[in-house]
Amino acid sequence: MYSLNQVNKLVSCGRDPARSLPLWRGFLLIPLILVCFAVALKAQPVPHTPIPNPPAPGVLNTNDGQSSMPFVTTGAANSAYGAFSMFSLTVGNFNTAVGVAALDLNNADANTAVGVAALLLNTADSTAADTGTRNTAVGTSALLNNSGVGATKAGLGSDNHAFGAFALNLNTLGFSNTGIGGAALEHNHIGAQNTAVGDLALQNNDSSGLGEGNFNTAVGALALFVNGDGDSNNAFGTSALSANDSGLFNQAFGAFALSSNDIGASNIAIGDSAAAANTDGSFNTVVGDTAGPNLTSGTDNIYIGAGSGGDSDETGNIRIGQPGFINACFVQGIFGVGVSGTAVVVDSNGQLGTPAAGSPLSLEEVIKQRQVVQQLKATTEKQAARIALQENQIQTLTAALKQQADQIQKVSAQLEMIRPTPRVVENR
Repeated sequence: MYSLNQVNKLVSCGRDPARSLPLWRGFLLIPLILVCFAVALKAQPVPHTPIPNPPAPGVLNTNDGQSSMPFVTTGAANSAYGAFSMFSLTVGNFNTAVGVAALDLNNADANTAVGVAALLLNTADSTAADTGTRNTAVGTSALLNNSGVGATKAGLGSDNHAFGAFALNLNTLGFSNTGIGGAALEHNHIGAQNTAVGDLALQNNDSSGLGEGNFNTAVGALALFVNGDGDSNNAFGTSALSANDSGLFNQAFGAFALSSNDIGASNIAIGDSAAAANTDGSFNTVVGDTAGPNLTSGTDNIYIGAGSGGDSDETGNIRIGQPGFINACFVQGIFGVGVSGTAVVVDSNGQLGTPAAGSPLSLEEVIKQRQVVQQLKATTEKQAARIALQENQIQTLTAALKQQADQIQKVSAQLEMIRPTPRVVENR
């Protein structure tokens, strides 16, 4: 975990609120300001005498501010408040602009701009329908460059929502993006369906202008901050996935989760600082506070539990629990369930596996013991058969002997019956 001082240092690396904004942002407004002053001076026949703003033509249009909505013809239900707001509008409908030069060049429909130069360059492309429409920008220079001009198909540059200074500032043809927070999605050009909530969240998304940074969601200050061409990433938490550049399909939930990931793909990190050191490892699942601290380039690892993980970078391991903190393991659905297979043993480090060769529990030894048992069983069966045969022979012999004894006894009885009576001889 990071200490409070470390967190302050990390956050200060993003943007110091007290530091002035980069000069190039100011340069973007210099030509606009010069044009505004030139038009304003030309429109004033008497110096320092303001000219009343004429009512805007069309139906249900409302304007207030010097040169606000001066050229509208058929556009209806528009509201412009601020100097040069909706300055170029002629046919657009249902637009609202509040702020100097807000929606200045707009001719598209259903846009809302609140803030100086918000949606300043927005307009519709005459060759593609439904472009540059339904955008909402609240904040200085929010969605400043958004435009449907150059669209090759309908809907480009539409349905974007920016809340915060410079949010979605460089977006041109990107659509269905939402940026909430200072400079959220600031450099997005044509990336689509991204959501950024937090200061500097997804600030550099699609900075290459290749349109590959799509379907990303970042919630938290500096979340997915570096992301350029990364696609389908989800980051929730301060600095979550903040260094991700082109990694795909990553899921980070927790402050600083996967914060160093650059090109790694399909990682899942849940917990503060989970897999925080990973840069290009892929297909890892890490769950727990500070879990996977040494994972950098390894793949296909599964870590579960606070502080769980190997002592070094590794690939293809499953680790549950931090050594020294877990005293017992209970897994249901094992006891009493009979299965066939090889015995499993565990070593002193908690690693599971099959017994090593030569071990009494190894597969070879078990097979040998099984063969011995089978041989003994066969021998025992043979001996039992012999014993049974001998028992039958003994029983037969016993029966014969008994029969002979009976016959001898009968003969003896007959002999006794025919024996002559003994005589007494007298000696004289």
